[in-house]
Amino acid sequence: MRTYLLLAFWVSLPQPGHAMVFAQRTTGDVTQGSLGQGGEGRATLRRSKRGWMWNQFYIQEEYMGTDYQYMGKLHSDMDKEDGSVRYVLSGEGAGTLFVIDENSGDLHATKRLDREEKANYTLRAQAVNKRTGQPLEPETEFIVKVQDINDNEPKFAKEVYTASIPEMSDVGTSVIQVTATDADDSMYGNSAKLVYSILQGDPYFSVDSKTGIIRTTLPDMKRESREHYQVVIQAKDMAGQKGGLSGTTTVNITLTDVNNSPPRFPQSTYHFSVPESAEVGAQVGRVKATDDDVGVNAEMAYSVVSGEGQDVFDIVTDARTQEGVIRVKKPLDFERKKTYTLRVQAENTHLDPRFFRLGPFRDSTTVRISVQDVPEPPVFERPRYTLEVKEDARVGTAMGSVSAVDPDVTRSPVRYSIDRVTDLDRLFSVHPGNGSIFTLKSLDREEIAWHNISVIATEFSDPRQTSRVPVYIKVLDVNDNAPTFAAYYETYVCENAKAGQKIQTVSAVDADDPAGGHRFFFNLAPESSVRANFTVRDNRDNTAEIVTQRSGFSRLEQNSYLVSVVMTDGDYPRQSSTGTLTVRVCACDREGNMELCGAEAVALSAGLSTAALVAILLCVLILLLIVVLFAALRRQRKKEPLIISKEDVRDNVVSYNDEGAGEEDTQAFDIGTLRNPQAADGNKQRRDIIPDSLLAPPLRRTPAPSRDNADVRDFINQRVQDNDGNPTAPPYDSLATYAYEGNGSVAESLSSLASATSEGDQDYNYLSEWGPRFKKLSDLYGGEDSDRDA
Repeated sequence: MRTYLLLAFWVSLPQPGHAMVFAQRTTGDVTQGSLGQGGEGRATLRRSKRGWMWNQFYIQEEYMGTDYQYMGKLHSDMDKEDGSVRYVLSGEGAGTLFVIDENSGDLHATKRLDREEKANYTLRAQAVNKRTGQPLEPETEFIVKVQDINDNEPKFAKEVYTASIPEMSDVGTSVIQVTATDADDSMYGNSAKLVYSILQGDPYFSVDSKTGIIRTTLPDMKRESREHYQVVIQAKDMAGQKGGLSGTTTVNITLTDVNNSPPRFPQSTYHFSVPESAEVGAQVGRVKATDDDVGVNAEMAYSVVSGEGQDVFDIVTDARTQEGVIRVKKPLDFERKKTYTLRVQAENTHLDPRFFRLGPFRDSTTVRISVQDVPEPPVFERPRYTLEVKEDARVGTAMGSVSAVDPDVTRSPVRYSIDRVTDLDRLFSVHPGNGSIFTLKSLDREEIAWHNISVIATEFSDPRQTSRVPVYIKVLDVNDNAPTFAAYYETYVCENAKAGQKIQTVSAVDADDPAGGHRFFFNLAPESSVRANFTVRDNRDNTAEIVTQRSGFSRLEQNSYLVSVVMTDGDYPRQSSTGTLTVRVCACDREGNMELCGAEAVALSAGLSTAALVAILLCVLILLLIVVLFAALRRQRKKEPLIISKEDVRDNVVSYNDEGAGEEDTQAFDIGTLRNPQAADGNKQRRDIIPDSLLAPPLRRTPAPSRDNADVRDFINQRVQDNDGNPTAPPYDSLATYAYEGNGSVAESLSSLASATSEGDQDYNYLSEWGPRFKKLSDLYGGEDSDRDA
């Protein structure tokens, strides 16, 4: 049986036109197109003004035939089937994917199409006149839809899923949802309709066939029994029917831990041993309760709940290993107790109320601890000893004793000795057997009041076991020192002093230290020779006053007195001594101020001793010497060196700025030599001085001598030899200048230096013959009047 499907649409044009008809005929799996005009089963189409009616062609994807796939037929009512009409196709894939028979209007697909790549194509068709090329009607657009087939299998978003769920979860607890997709058309048939199923994971888990949600199917699944599960889920299209395509994924499910396992000790009793020398806080041993849980669910706290050693030992939790660490809480003593028994408990710290029914989440065990004996040093009865002894005790006097015992079971005897580092003077000794301490030398409290020594106790059986104890020895005071003056007293009395006048207050000191404090008594010595002049008045407060007995003292009669004072203490046995006070006699004014006294008395009255006065005078003398030395140094003038730096060693000009001392000065220069070079003595030493500066004076310009003037050359050569051979010449290159007037002058020398060689008057009358230029000089030196005026 054949079924024909006729599709048509009309085009409304501005002016009367024609319509194009699209037709498809479906016969089984083959679609054919036909034109609907005339013949059997044909229907007459009438044109009417209507809007566009969209037409669609359907073509199946993945066509496997060898020929082009027929799609349908295009026909225009302008086509009279006389071959004058040509059909033109344009749009997506026209000419490549889709072709049209230009004469008949048949449409074909040239290639296999894939709906998943492109599901729709838009094409345009038009009928034109073959002869003129003019369109017979407007261009018409239609759509080609690729019809889906089941050619894609379902695919999951992940190849492997990972999920976790707490252990002991209820049945039906959701674990995870897996989702698969199918590229086929979900709007056409069952190609994309998926159904989920479980291939691996029964009977622990199941999957919802429509949603892909995985759920638990067994109750009370324990992590301790099995922790990891692998579940395989399948997704199948065609609603799961036979022949559908499928895809799979793997889901790794882990059971997470909950606190459903109580701690349990693997042993009912633990045994440990510890030496009695273990310090407080030392570790004795470790216990551990096992817990099948992990993480915080396995954390536990340990405690000592009972036992006779509850106050001697304690237990703490090691957070890293979850072990209970037993430690020493108090010092141990093997001789006092050798064994202890403890009841130790372990309890989970993070409990889950849902699983209380599986409890209790605690367990306990017994711990027995043995104390081991360790050799111990002797132990003194006291941590320290304090003994007393009088300073006048005889050598060998016992002050007390120390006692130590061996705490070990053996009770070894103990030998005593003194650590000599603490008794370098060897003042004390100890009996090695009974520990009695006695003196070896006499003691003096005033020298050392306390002695700190150490006594050592050593076991006879094991000399390595020793201990020591401090012993503090107090030396008790005995009244064995007499009082003395508190200071050196010297005073003065005025010549006009009156009877009963106080001139000095004295006090005393005593090295002893009586329990009730010091009490001193002062008296004038019975044999004192100054009893008629002075007396001692006791103030009863450990001080006394020196008082005059008479008036009218005189320095001429006696310039000083020695007053002897007897000082007695108030302790038993009484001790006394005599102190001497020097009293000087001085002249005073009416108010009693000293005015005149011996130098020594004045110094003493001012509170200065002889030694202090000498020191002051010596300091003044030293200061004067320093001032004089400083003034002498300032007077010295510092001469500058001829060469200021080493870099200035080169040709230097030496200047001799010496003006001489007038006509009578004949020491600095040899005038005869200057006037007569022939008479120069070659062996005569230079008499000029070392120049003070390097600046040369201005040179005197003299007429140049003639070349045959031999006396000038001889004069210069002589001076060069003198310079070279002079040991006092400067040790560097220098320039020496010499004034030479020559010996052929008509006027000879006019210098006044030549006057030293003549005792008579000079005759200068020849100056008047030299012309007007020398008139002034002639007036000064020439003529008798000039000489007389001069």
